[in-house]
Amino acid sequence: MNEQIYSQIESLQSDIANKRKEILTLRSQAEPEPVADYTLQDAGGKDLLLSSLFDDRDELLVIHNMGKGCKYCTLWADGFNGVTKPLADRVPFVLISPDTPEVQREFAAGRGWAFPMLSAAKSTFTQDLGFYKEGEGYWPGVSALIRKDGKIYRASYDFFGPGDVYSSVWHFYDLLPKKVNGWQPKYEYKPF
Repeated sequence: MNEQIYSQIESLQSDIANKRKEILTLRSQAEPEPVADYTLQDAGGKDLLLSSLFDDRDELLVIHNMGKGCKYCTLWADGFNGVTKPLADRVPFVLISPDTPEVQREFAAGRGWAFPMLSAAKSTFTQDLGFYKEGEGYWPGVSALIRKDGKIYRASYDFFGPGDVYSSVWHFYDLLPKKVNGWQPKYEYKPF
């Protein structure tokens, strides 16, 4: 019986992998969208242009985070802390939220976040990229930006949500007999 079940699981996992390849192919075929050179604030409140985040590279990953008020976004950010070095080795990586630099600085210090954070509190960056919707509020996700001929474009994007590929904890819970079992992200966890 188990052999048959695991054979079906392997077949479905293969289907999922193939669907993911299809999604990636479609994303690569989409025309890049122009993005303005927004002014954002660093942890000290200093203005920085979006274009300066690329350093000497032509790609940039921007995490759209809902800020301190969202436990789910906090969970995703906690996970990014573990992949900051490999991400930054390949591509500049920054988390941007609507929180003020002061709130970001305090919250990041309390969580031990080591990745760069910028504030979009004084900018329409989040709204213009579709991660804020009137009547719905902020949405978490990621934008892959490119710089070409001195201009910025969004090559692709995705939204975050429970069970997505951007937060591994959901997939670990799915392996348990009781699955998530009512668990929700928290600002503080039991020490282990």
